[in-house]
Amino acid sequence: MKSNSTIGYSNLLIHLILLLAIALLANGALFGKTKHMIDKANKKGPYIGIVIPNLFEMNPLLNYPEYKSSKLIIDAGGRRFRFGSIGNKQVILVMTGLGMLNSGVTTQLLLSLFDIIGVVHYGIAGNANPSLNIGDVAIPHSWAHSALWSWQRFGNGPDDELPLEANGDYTREIGYLNFADYSTISNGENLLNNIWYQPEEIFPVDGVPEERQHAFWVPIDPTYFNLAKTLESLELQGCLNATTCLSIPPKVTTVERGTSASIYLDNTAYRNFIYNKFNISPVEMESAAVALISYQQRVPFIVIRALSDLAGGGEHSNEADTFIDLAANNSVKVAVEFIKLIPSPKKISSILSV
Repeated sequence: MKSNSTIGYSNLLIHLILLLAIALLANGALFGKTKHMIDKANKKGPYIGIVIPNLFEMNPLLNYPEYKSSKLIIDAGGRRFRFGSIGNKQVILVMTGLGMLNSGVTTQLLLSLFDIIGVVHYGIAGNANPSLNIGDVAIPHSWAHSALWSWQRFGNGPDDELPLEANGDYTREIGYLNFADYSTISNGENLLNNIWYQPEEIFPVDGVPEERQHAFWVPIDPTYFNLAKTLESLELQGCLNATTCLSIPPKVTTVERGTSASIYLDNTAYRNFIYNKFNISPVEMESAAVALISYQQRVPFIVIRALSDLAGGGEHSNEADTFIDLAANNSVKVAVEFIKLIPSPKKISSILSV
């Protein structure tokens, strides 16, 4: 005969199993409903995916006259996908959140779940290029993730092989930053030594799985880049209000390079270093991840970044506190005008009935 404690334990175990089963059934039903919505939406595709870092950059688009929102919203994987249209293009908006991890995960979800024929990523950025100004919208030809490093031990120098370099894991080809160059003590050494910039390991969809390739500079789609050049005469917002205006009217410009890292850059020395070494213009925290995912998935993409601050190069405090809204508005305007230029897919259908 079973003891009362054994019976009690058995009953508790049964209850736990039942609760788990109910939870699994509920999650399965939820996933099934979401999958049905995704499948139904994809039958109405294809779409342009619009990837946006934060709410203050997304809200101007949601309120933009040429953006028409549909009633369809699909929540999946912790992200919210909003459906709408710009001109005759069907679009899906999704917010990434801050940093490289969030933007990479979000872009992969977008491309995995939906019928996407192109990715437009826009937002604000710091500016490392002394020939550009706050309010300008920069559209780089190529993007790099500039915070993947091999950090060299103290005492080793440029001629010393990096750990695992012989295996092809790390390289000295891209170059390095020597911390001693920024010492305030003349001829002083620096225990931080050198950091060597590294390319990302990538696995393109048309490659061999688990057979790595490498990429540091990721080029945007050439057709998209040529379309972007036609926007260089676009008039942008130059004033915050009746009394506060930029000293130089902002412009749209295509540039050679931009860079991302999950680091907020507000430092003059590093700003000058990456500009002089890599010819960087916009610096920010998400675009390289969007570029790397889109490039590996072989989906055309473009990045549009409005310059909100000088990344530490200004004489006073960071300018983004003042010009963030102006920059966000300018990035939205250029993104909308660019999307209108994208050639329409052969299949066009309304998502309003989804």
